[in-house]
Amino acid sequence: MNSKHPDLAALVNFHGHLCPGLAIGYRATLAGLKRLGIDRAEDEELIAIVENDSCSVDAAQLLAGTTFGKGNLFFRDYGKQVFTFARRDEERAVRVALKAGAFAEGRQQSAINEKIKAGTATEEDKKLAAGWRQEKLDRLLNDPLEELFDVREAVIELPPPATIHRSVICESCCEPVMDTRTVKQEGKIICLSCQDKK
Repeated sequence: MNSKHPDLAALVNFHGHLCPGLAIGYRATLAGLKRLGIDRAEDEELIAIVENDSCSVDAAQLLAGTTFGKGNLFFRDYGKQVFTFARRDEERAVRVALKAGAFAEGRQQSAINEKIKAGTATEEDKKLAAGWRQEKLDRLLNDPLEELFDVREAVIELPPPATIHRSVICESCCEPVMDTRTVKQEGKIICLSCQDKK
């Protein structure tokens, strides 16, 4: 995008578009990496615990190199724009949380956003909403970090390194499944998805 945000173009390409959620993840991830004094993970030396499953998490994957595939990205379904990054070698962690009120919506914004969700927004409403969205993006990309995020050292129990488990065959659907994701039901080994269907 520009020299102030050198990694943003690659992130937008990875995610597919630039939006406020992606910008939150971008700034939060860079803040966490800087505070820990580490770059993108090659393996599991860095972990990320994310507390949402929004656009913002793509930044933790691309910029920090924390992914489900490597076993160093952990999802906690708390619905919060909070990211905890930790170094295994130093047993140090930093928590980056979007501040309350960083993007307080006024009554007019809330009303128009509800109209957009309901499909009753006018063209004027949509123009106003697009302007507010751009203002939010500009703030996210340019405001000082301390105005947007609470960044602090954290004490966490580090998750164990990823392990590869053997596969077994589910005796219901006959598909291979990780042995740690099975249950015994009526004497048979059943995968969790088949268990959920019963």
